[in-house]
Amino acid sequence: MKQVMMAALLALSMTAHAAGVDVGAYVKKDQFTDIKVSPGGQYFAATVPLEDRTILAVIERSTNKLIGSFKLGEHTDINDFAWVTPERLVIGTSEKFGLLEEPELTGELYAMNADGSRLEMLVGQRVDDGGPGTTIKPKKGNDKVAAFLIDAVPAGKDARTVLISAQPYVDRNAPGRDVFTTVERIDLFTGRMQRVATVPVRNADFYLDNKGAVRFARGTSSDNVRKLFYRADNNADWDLITIEKGGLFETPVGFSADDKIAYLRVEMPSGPDAIVALDLVTRKRTEVLRDDDTNPGQIIYRNGTRIPIGAYFWDGKLRTAFFDPSAPEARLQHSLEAAFAGDGVVITSQTADSGLALVEVFSDRNPGDFYLFDTVAKKASHVLARRQWFDPEQQAQMQPITITARDGMKLHGYVTRPKGAGERPLPMVVMPHGGPYGIRDAWAFNDEGQLLAQAGYAVLQLNYRGSGGYGRSYESAGGREWGGEMQDDLTDATRWAITQGIADKSRICLYGASYGGYASLMGVAKEPSLYACAAGYVGVYDLPKMQTDDKRENVRVGNWSKEWVGDAASLGAVSPNRIADRIKVPVFLAAGGEDEIAPIEHSKMMEGALRKAGVPVETLYYDTEGHGFYKPEHQQEFYTRLLAFLSRSLGGGVAITGGGEAKNAK
Repeated sequence: MKQVMMAALLALSMTAHAAGVDVGAYVKKDQFTDIKVSPGGQYFAATVPLEDRTILAVIERSTNKLIGSFKLGEHTDINDFAWVTPERLVIGTSEKFGLLEEPELTGELYAMNADGSRLEMLVGQRVDDGGPGTTIKPKKGNDKVAAFLIDAVPAGKDARTVLISAQPYVDRNAPGRDVFTTVERIDLFTGRMQRVATVPVRNADFYLDNKGAVRFARGTSSDNVRKLFYRADNNADWDLITIEKGGLFETPVGFSADDKIAYLRVEMPSGPDAIVALDLVTRKRTEVLRDDDTNPGQIIYRNGTRIPIGAYFWDGKLRTAFFDPSAPEARLQHSLEAAFAGDGVVITSQTADSGLALVEVFSDRNPGDFYLFDTVAKKASHVLARRQWFDPEQQAQMQPITITARDGMKLHGYVTRPKGAGERPLPMVVMPHGGPYGIRDAWAFNDEGQLLAQAGYAVLQLNYRGSGGYGRSYESAGGREWGGEMQDDLTDATRWAITQGIADKSRICLYGASYGGYASLMGVAKEPSLYACAAGYVGVYDLPKMQTDDKRENVRVGNWSKEWVGDAASLGAVSPNRIADRIKVPVFLAAGGEDEIAPIEHSKMMEGALRKAGVPVETLYYDTEGHGFYKPEHQQEFYTRLLAFLSRSLGGGVAITGGGEAKNAK
């Protein structure tokens, strides 16, 4: 009966969508962030987001009981965790400064047994109190070091050490943060460290072979030129084998079983990256995997090894490809894809004997379900869902698109149309992503896209030139094109949507965050007759100011900004606040007073310029928020105000009061 009623409601006209949107369903946090099965299969470990922090919970599989947990103080996130033995975890932390900014890594490492015992702070700068009796002291001498786990392949049950990358701790507000990194072997109980490797380049990442030897190191100094070093074993000298040329580089992704072949992800002069096999004796290179237009994404490995066998590709929808299709993991992946046809399928972790695989199944309409697959019995059992209050059958579909820009460049993106909307032109929101470089929109459940579709809008997301995922040349094409060809791509995509009958040409608005906020305001300045309104969330609007007052400024950032954004003297002409007199449509601005990426002064300068030009402008400022609103009540207010603003120009739905369980509940 419930499904029949939902189907009947969604079959109504677009006025049903306009009746109201339960914003609470979209700002409500996932039930958990990540989950991994232990090497022995006895436990699940999961990160659970709370209002002001993230906790790690360990559940015994046989009883479904919570047997261990870990938490720190407010605004502290668990960046990652790994089972390093069948009974012990290593945990890395970060600090949150807003939902749209990646959490800032703290360089702190903790270790804990599955049952919560032997909790140790191995490395750390803070002594943080997560509650009564939980103050954890760092190991002596390790409080001036920032460390990150690099040896994530689980060891035997009696293992006491793992490999970490370590560097001198530098405060996040320090003017220069270029440091030399070392590899250390750290004791999982005492925190004692022993030097394993140094490398002659700053800001290095390290890559291990199947024996755990440090074989590659890649790094970048203040000149932003990437360098790759290689050595034959832990006792050999480093050789510089690759230096970035013409913006092209290569990165190790693994080794063959005998460690005689290294696999590299290689950037190409044109087209997408390739996976290349490098014979470490003859130095012969053989291309083993490459798509026609999409980069390989996450690499797929043999279980418990550093042996790559294939990759995931976000080619429209998620798919996989293998250069070793005979591997058991490749056969397992294909069987799971057949079982969950049409969905994205990712094996997130496996037991050491490969008997159990934890599998995430997701789509554009499903935020994610986790299943435990018995590889012997060929049976999958549901573990839990990220957001059980969403019914995938009632969500909007995200359709991959390809268009041709005015200069002939092929561009990729997505269109989301409300469920039951039919084929007629709809009011549309063009939603440019942030970044801009190296970031992309992908086929997956998108909160904002679904929220806007629920309000009755078609949603256009374009991976304009400069976006990641399609090769170095695609990304480089956006260099110094703020307000130029990157902006033209959005214009061309908007006009394409009109000609395709997707968008009602008189009811189109721009909305984006960070760079997307810039592109939204620049769009209505550059094309004043194409759009009916614009909304900018934590955006930058004065590019010369962005280059001169970045609080994160150092030599590397300065060089990057000049190379990719342009010279300050020429950027005033493409700064929306300086050409506000060209804007003829209503604007909504939102920003946080503690934002270090796009300081609130940008939004206030934009507001002042719009008011001076007589442009209607609404604002929402929170002094205590950062680069993206963090508090749920602030998010709720933002999306409520955004929907109301869009409705006045486009006629779509507005927010209703709800706790996240109403319109989309199963």
